[in-house]
Amino acid sequence: MTFSADGIRLSVLDRSRTREGEDGAVALRATVDLAREVEALGYHRFWVSEHHSVPGVAGSAPAVLAAAVAAATSSIRVGTGGVMLPNHQPMVVAEQFGVLESLFPGRIDMGLGRSVGFTDGIRRALGRDKGDAERFGEQLTELLGWFTGTQTAHPQVHARPAEGLRVPPYVLATGEGASIAAEAGLPLVIGDLRGRQRMLRAIDVYRSAFRPSAWSEEPYVVVAGTVAVAATEEEARRLLIPEAWSLAYSRTQGVFPPLMPVERIEGLMTTEKPTEKQREFFASGLKGHVYGTEEQVGEALERVVKESGAQEVLVTTSTYDRDALRDSYRRLARVAGLTGRADFAHLA
Repeated sequence: MTFSADGIRLSVLDRSRTREGEDGAVALRATVDLAREVEALGYHRFWVSEHHSVPGVAGSAPAVLAAAVAAATSSIRVGTGGVMLPNHQPMVVAEQFGVLESLFPGRIDMGLGRSVGFTDGIRRALGRDKGDAERFGEQLTELLGWFTGTQTAHPQVHARPAEGLRVPPYVLATGEGASIAAEAGLPLVIGDLRGRQRMLRAIDVYRSAFRPSAWSEEPYVVVAGTVAVAATEEEARRLLIPEAWSLAYSRTQGVFPPLMPVERIEGLMTTEKPTEKQREFFASGLKGHVYGTEEQVGEALERVVKESGAQEVLVTTSTYDRDALRDSYRRLARVAGLTGRADFAHLA
């Protein structure tokens, strides 16, 4: 079936997940290749993420990777999901996005999050601590002021070439950030689809508290999460297994590892006897996602959009098999009725 919610945009966030036995260069190049393909399929935007000192993620410098993606594509919007603002000086972030917008005018998005480094060691290496996340609202105001020329934290200092440019900002949130987005009058990107009720409550808070701004006159909601599509429901479920296992491992071992093949994970379940906690986290990691055949996913996405009132869905799927991942995006494009480029029609 075709996903029939009129006017709903469909976009992609890729975390540049590494696979077992490959280095970061392979993962980063694969992100750029995926961007080309989803552009050809007709997706609205393609975002990259920021993670530090994570063995399973190669994307540590989102502004740099966004530049590579934008250079390799021609029409899709490109941005970050997101730059973790507490890790950086707002002026530097403004300068980076000013450069991106100057090179790729009208195509750049600035997605911003409030997380800091995952461990004390990472935070020290970044020159940050946990308390910096509490200053997100203040940092956000300063950052936007570098673009408008109204920042007051550093008189007579200007962010070039950002000042005067309009790079659309988005606030990433899992709940608490919804109020910050509403107060600033910015679009909200919220996940994930697994915590549906919590997500819906945060969206209600955002809409009720939203204050129109120079950046956005009305609330704009992007819901984010894993969506996997395959020929059968079981095949789609298997796409979820590598990420679920990495999550379970990280929750019990403190390290988020590269993605492993499904067959190897299934073997581990029988031969190496994971701990009870690992089994619990693994089972939890498989729940709540949108997955199945094209018809099943179409129906599930219609429910998500109806419940949330979202204007956009940001798909964040990761799996070991890149061919299967690309096939999932092709099937999803068909579900959503996306119109890709004629010379790439065979992909869909």
